[in-house]
Amino acid sequence: MLPPLIGALLADAACYDHPVKKLELIETHISWVVLTGDYAYKIRKPVNLGFLDFSTLLLRRQDCLEELRLNRRLAADYYLDVVAISDAAMPRINGSGEAIEYAVKMRQFPTDATLDKLAERGGLGRQPIDALAARLAHFHSLECERATDSSPWGEPEEIARPVAENFKVLADRLDDPVEIQCLSALQNWCVAEHARLIPLMTERKKMGWVRECHGDLHLANLAWVDGRLVIFDCLEFSSALRWMDVISEVAFCYMDLLHRKLPALAARFLNGWLEAVGDYQGVALLRYYAVYRALVRAKVAGLRIDQGCRASRTEMNDCLHWAEQLSTSNSPLTTSHSLLPNHLSLTITHGYSGSGKTTYSQRWLERYGMIRLRSDVERKRQAGLSALDKSGPGLYSRQSSLATYRHLAQLAEGLLAAGWPVIVDAAFLERDQRDLFCDLAARCAVPFQILDCQADPAILRERITRRAEAGRDASEADLRVLQYQMDTAQPLGEDEAVLNSSPPA
Repeated sequence: MLPPLIGALLADAACYDHPVKKLELIETHISWVVLTGDYAYKIRKPVNLGFLDFSTLLLRRQDCLEELRLNRRLAADYYLDVVAISDAAMPRINGSGEAIEYAVKMRQFPTDATLDKLAERGGLGRQPIDALAARLAHFHSLECERATDSSPWGEPEEIARPVAENFKVLADRLDDPVEIQCLSALQNWCVAEHARLIPLMTERKKMGWVRECHGDLHLANLAWVDGRLVIFDCLEFSSALRWMDVISEVAFCYMDLLHRKLPALAARFLNGWLEAVGDYQGVALLRYYAVYRALVRAKVAGLRIDQGCRASRTEMNDCLHWAEQLSTSNSPLTTSHSLLPNHLSLTITHGYSGSGKTTYSQRWLERYGMIRLRSDVERKRQAGLSALDKSGPGLYSRQSSLATYRHLAQLAEGLLAAGWPVIVDAAFLERDQRDLFCDLAARCAVPFQILDCQADPAILRERITRRAEAGRDASEADLRVLQYQMDTAQPLGEDEAVLNSSPPA
């Protein structure tokens, strides 16, 4: 049963100070969104759920203003204003009377443009995912305010608090012994993982990775409109849930893609963000936060049960078991993949510039859920350059190349220790370079393999020339570099484990 105000706004176009095409309603557990055709109005429900309090008009107005501030960081063209609604008998948007309610006025886009709807139709492709990885990387790196050392945000005890709240909400809504046992096992796992990760969480706060993020980044809060990504509906009602380690934000969208059985896109998104930001240390926290985000989704479904949504019980139980699966799988990224016989592995590429190493390694990472390290990107990052910046000749000296390969090995070792399969995209034309990683795999007790990429010299030259003209790739190899590689390369030995350059279907 809708309250009279919402019913009136859905029944009478005269309530609005602009033409109305069609009146529709979207309802969540905390708000109503009235659609009019060109504009949408988001109105808070007068509820107090503990983790949010909209119980008074003043609190709802304050939350509207905060929503406007936060969402203009990512979608300024869509978040327009906070408007008053007056006259209880005949509600008016921006009326002259005393305000009886407040709403956030937004530019409306098609409801079927959200990425969750695209995924349901089988139409979610690489372009929106690449745009998301790039936009989010820029947002996290350059636009989000960093938590101060004196703030509570990102402290281990603050991280544990919402996790514990999830279990409290879910425990009150479970009656099946199997589900209760599942919840208990998950709670024990989260407590143990949190204790194990406390030193890393503390270090991450000191390093500045705790920032004022979006807070609720999943596919339903992303839209693809006229070839552009729209990131909307930031979590505005709780600073504690919005100020977080950036890898927790990444984990939500990544978990959502996996849950929708889109592991290749999940791997693509994660690698795109990691490559842009360089936060490979954060990967060690990804499983913990992915489980937490699955539990958040279960909790939200549980709260909807209280509001009479019967289907939410099935969704709650599904998300609960999904969280369990994430916590017990070999690696959360690989949950829905057809795994290699021994999934945890170290793979390196081999080949001249232009031989397709980046293209082939992209296929492999999407097929097997690997994390990729690119020499062209990391070489520049170590020098304080972005991937597309032009560098001087010193970056490609023998000494600099040795430092780059050692840095790649260090990153790979950290990822392997965290339980993630790694593929390193570099030329690896010298035996010493390959042996460095072969020895690393032996120390980590994981399989080692070489992805050999080959092409005719004429094709190599054509690709390098075309790539240089486009200027959209981190590689700066030119024809002189290619000739030097051909003159000095040390061929693969018969004792080196070589793979074909294309993964099996």
